[in-house]
Amino acid sequence: MIFEGYESFRASGFQPKVIVIGSGPAGTTIARKVAQAGIPVAIFEAGGEEYSEESQDFYKGRTVGDPYFDLDVTRLRYFGGSSNHWAGWCRVMDALDFEPKAWVPNSGWPIRRSDIEPYLDEVHDILDLVPFRDDIAISDDIRWVQLIKSPAVRFGEKFRDEIAASKTIALVLNTYVTELQGDGTQLTGARIWSQGKDQGIATAEYYVSCTGGLENSRLLLWSNEKSNGGVVPHAAALGRYWMEHPQFEGGNVIMNSATQFEMDEVSEAFFSPSREAMEREQILNFGIRFIQMPYHGAKWLVAELACVAPETAEWLSEELGARLRCAAQLYVGWEQSPRADNFVALSATERDALGIPRVELHWQKGELERRTLLEGLRLFGKTLAERDYGRLRIADWVLNGDPYPTDQELAGHHHMGGTRMGNDPATSVVDRNCRVHGMRNLYVGGSSVFATSGQCNPTTTIVALAARLGDHLARQVGQSAMLGKS
Repeated sequence: MIFEGYESFRASGFQPKVIVIGSGPAGTTIARKVAQAGIPVAIFEAGGEEYSEESQDFYKGRTVGDPYFDLDVTRLRYFGGSSNHWAGWCRVMDALDFEPKAWVPNSGWPIRRSDIEPYLDEVHDILDLVPFRDDIAISDDIRWVQLIKSPAVRFGEKFRDEIAASKTIALVLNTYVTELQGDGTQLTGARIWSQGKDQGIATAEYYVSCTGGLENSRLLLWSNEKSNGGVVPHAAALGRYWMEHPQFEGGNVIMNSATQFEMDEVSEAFFSPSREAMEREQILNFGIRFIQMPYHGAKWLVAELACVAPETAEWLSEELGARLRCAAQLYVGWEQSPRADNFVALSATERDALGIPRVELHWQKGELERRTLLEGLRLFGKTLAERDYGRLRIADWVLNGDPYPTDQELAGHHHMGGTRMGNDPATSVVDRNCRVHGMRNLYVGGSSVFATSGQCNPTTTIVALAARLGDHLARQVGQSAMLGKS
């Protein structure tokens, strides 16, 4: 069932046992899993079925620290959420990303990759993916890895007909949850604004906040402030440990063959480090995107290298002669360490149209991020040279420690952390099952629960975690029903 606003939903008499806030990949996946168990669930989506400037205005905010995207551009507020501008890149976080690393403070999850692996088959169905292939070691330090580009599933398009026909899912559009209410042990209701007015309090047995990697923190921070700590009773980490994936062009490569690596259909290949290399170099995880350049690009690069790297030019003359084989640009996206001083806060001065404080994002890249970029490129260059595959030129700004360029990608539009998962309420917001510490019936879905960011695009892992949470909620509701009958 789909309702255009809260009034028609209320008039229908539909009684959800679970309220999911947000209709992006996490919210839709959780709701579908719960509904498959025969449990009535409502999805409250603040936007409509289509993009609108009025709705998008609620996402405005500001960033303090490093240059970043406008906050109302980097996410979308309508049915399907930010899947509506997702590029489709898919890879599950590596097993090592879930493990603690002695050289990375605050690293490690309370779960392991094996906890989400049982859900990967259905994730492939949801995201329209073929099975992933195993990594291939090309040296002790570097692995060829597979990223799959799905058809970039738009959740609002793919699942609209299913939801419209469902008797157990109610999608309620144009319905903004402005505040959660709780007594410090459980959530008691969600205040609703819809169709131009306050619609009162919606209630259910369980609630799941799936509003995104910035808005989850915003909603919980505001609700906790209004309820005097009644929504997140252990709030020391709330909004903190926020992460992105920095992404920049880091260098160029000349190869002695265009067939040394398997390329995808658009002449790209992807590489990541081994755990041993990361530990030895004391760096974070990273991904190198190897993009073949056209012939004229290769000629330009050879000329550049001849001027600034005579040893490489000598290798070129010996190996290639007059035959230019392959050149590539290297784009690097890498993990950001979880630091408490990267955080989401409520603005003290700016509010949205309903008077709720806007997001103020505090975000900076640190020394470990900078070292990961440089040493990661060196590791890749060393592998190419030792295997005699090619030679790498690291960009001058990377080698010289110059400021990050402001005319490149900046980051991946990947919003992670803020309600991170962990066992210790002092450094996390939710437990291994995504339940807010100390709260019986409040859960969080999406990448805001990530304890570390890994190096890969987050959507595949988001959907796997959401499928796992959906299963958990279905069991919880079932157990609650059995207790009620006993």
